Amino acid sequence: RVPLMYCSIVFNVPVNKAFTYEIPEGMIAEPGMRAEVMFGKRKIIGWIIAISETVSLQDISNGDKPLTIKPILRLIDREPLFGAETIALAEWLCSMYFCSLGEALGVMLPGGKRESSEPALPFEDMEISDHSITPSPEQQQAIDAIISEHSGIWYLYGKTGTGKTEVFLQAAEATLKEGRSVLYLVPEIALTHQVIDSIQKRFGSCCAILHSGITPSQKLKEWKRIQKGSASIVVGARSAAFAPLTNLGLIILDEEHEASYKSGSFPHYHARQVALHRASVEKTRIVMGSATPSVEAWHLMQRGIIKKLTLTKRLAGGAMPSVEIVDMKHEESILSKRLIESIIQEHEQGGQTILFLNRRGFSNNWNCKTCGLILKCKQCDVPLTYHKSKGKLICHYCGYQEIPPASCPECSSLDITYSGFGTERIEETIQNLLPGLTIARLDTDIAVKKEVIKNTLADFAEGKIDVLLGTQMVAKGLNIPRVKLVGIVMADMGLAIPDFRAQERTFALITQVAGRAGRFTKGGKVILQTWRPKYFVIQHAANNELEDFYEKELVQRREQFFPPFSRIIRLIIRSKNLDKAQTTAQELCRICEHYQKMFTYNGSELLGPIECPIFRITGYYRYHILLRASDLKPIHDLLYSVLQTFQKPGGVDIDIDVDPQNFM
Repeated sequence: RVPLMYCSIVFNVPVNKAFTYEIPEGMIAEPGMRAEVMFGKRKIIGWIIAISETVSLQDISNGDKPLTIKPILRLIDREPLFGAETIALAEWLCSMYFCSLGEALGVMLPGGKRESSEPALPFEDMEISDHSITPSPEQQQAIDAIISEHSGIWYLYGKTGTGKTEVFLQAAEATLKEGRSVLYLVPEIALTHQVIDSIQKRFGSCCAILHSGITPSQKLKEWKRIQKGSASIVVGARSAAFAPLTNLGLIILDEEHEASYKSGSFPHYHARQVALHRASVEKTRIVMGSATPSVEAWHLMQRGIIKKLTLTKRLAGGAMPSVEIVDMKHEESILSKRLIESIIQEHEQGGQTILFLNRRGFSNNWNCKTCGLILKCKQCDVPLTYHKSKGKLICHYCGYQEIPPASCPECSSLDITYSGFGTERIEETIQNLLPGLTIARLDTDIAVKKEVIKNTLADFAEGKIDVLLGTQMVAKGLNIPRVKLVGIVMADMGLAIPDFRAQERTFALITQVAGRAGRFTKGGKVILQTWRPKYFVIQHAANNELEDFYEKELVQRREQFFPPFSRIIRLIIRSKNLDKAQTTAQELCRICEHYQKMFTYNGSELLGPIECPIFRITGYYRYHILLRASDLKPIHDLLYSVLQTFQKPGGVDIDIDVDPQNFM
């Protein structure tokens, strides 16, 4: 009889151990394949990480009780999807972000059951183009600096329109000619479509695309192309950081400051951290770039840890736009007289306008003027947003919807109103004020269908749309020659968020949106509407005083002991039972304090537990605890010790976020 073979399988569950299964006779299983097995009473797919001829005593007995080793039901793959390098990266992800090996592989690998018969994304079958744009002296200096060394960390800093993308592309081209592969990360495919088009045209069939807009089966096909070496340059959003490229020569992290590089679901990895880890392990080059670097990256450039490369000149003939601040305390309408006049003037001169407001919907509050009631979501502690086109009040956190009541549910008053405004209301206001103009709105409410963003932006580029109004979808990645006017409807809106990064995000958004104006011709103009015209963030953004902003921001961060002068781990304790959430948070905090004293973790700080700024989301009550220190190791070790002994009660979830980007 053929000797029995066994395999170790991990699953996408929060249990950090491998489970042993029997490989049926005749089945050829290998590490790196996926297998369907019985896990308890349900069928589940896991990843085979090892093969063995023996089993341990633990696998066949539970004390005095003998255990039966279950067989693999079927293999999903004909050949391995990953090797030792991917396992090593997954193990690092586990240790860094407190997840199981199965959860790490789950976030890294595509989940398609079978390959798609169609290519993931259409592109021309081209070889590397020899017709690159001749770089400017500044660009050539940056390219030479990057490719002169086999490995290292650089930051390409340049104001919007200074040609950072071309530097990235030529550095990538040079790397491919060395016989090494390239990983090109972008924050969101939908917002950087022009960059993707440039990469596909330049590199053709040796390019693979990985992002959330393609199906799992298409992702699987692209993954296998990369694994086999058929694709030597990979372009994608956050999860593309795990692409199985061999002989990696260059990692590009475009728009490094973007929050979308951080995963909003567990494990909360940051693509920048993954990229830096891979660059260190694989001895490769990494180049980050942005017109508005993160405060952390700026600080590392100042200290010389990251080598700074600077571009200063707009190459398409444009100049940085002039910025005019409008104080909204003296205005009667959502859109100032100055902004309306400028839109009309721009249209008469054959130009186009972008209007930016980072809030969708028609208005953000349903109010009773008699008793003051504001209608909130039944599951979340947030006001419902009125969407006029749908005739509904919608929660932007959990998706709950209801039809607006005709009278107040509390006092039955008919004296009700809507306050605040979103992109829907701005669209209606412009249509009423400027009926002769063609207006398009672009936000997540509009862009529910796959082609809407692409078609709208194509129409705008062709001049079929006079005014493009939208949220972050219009803030970056647009390079339209006829856009000379940008209106920022509510520039200071983000400053009210209780988060130490609120000022940085507001500054970056204003700077990025303003950069859409006058990219090809001089005379670009930005109208910046605000209720806080003298605030330093608004002033520095309007005057394009980036270094002055960072200097002040770093002084504040140092005084308040926030990153980059500290590292933070956030623990979110949530339960549908209020008492359970509260008592668990208190007990967890008590154990953290115990270990803090026991092991004398010097310099570590424990904050909380306190209610999260949004206390209830989707019916879960939420508390958070912050662990903070000047270095990550003390608090990482502390939390690891805590988790070895802490027994989480049933009905309670604990979410661990290392280096959190959001504190809501």
